[in-house]
Amino acid sequence: SCRQGYLVLAEDKIVRVRTIGNKAYLTIKGKTTGIRRNEFEYEIPMPDAIKMMDLCGDAIIEKKRYFIEHSGMLWELDVFLESNAGLIIAEIELETEDQSFELPEWVGEDVSNDPRYFNAALSQHPFRDFKR
Repeated sequence: SCRQGYLVLAEDKIVRVRTIGNKAYLTIKGKTTGIRRNEFEYEIPMPDAIKMMDLCGDAIIEKKRYFIEHSGMLWELDVFLESNAGLIIAEIELETEDQSFELPEWVGEDVSNDPRYFNAALSQHPFRDFKR
């Protein structure tokens, strides 16, 4: 299970604290341009992460992450919980923006360019509130 809290949510940067099992990380992300952005991640002590998570207020998401290999690519499958329950997002890390890959038959709509589906956005405007 993965828990993510957002300390800074700005148009040009995000600072996130994440706990996965017994490990914790602080991540800084730059502005998204297309599907690319700068990202820096550092492991931090769990007690610090717990205190930082308290600073996030309601800007927290919870999800379970699964890894699935398909045609030589490792897909991350996030099954969201709580206010984002019902949402499942699959993603892969590409070496270049134009890298080709085979789309698994279990992947649905491409939401890569829909900012509503960014984890930071889901912490503010959860999936349960989407108009479907």
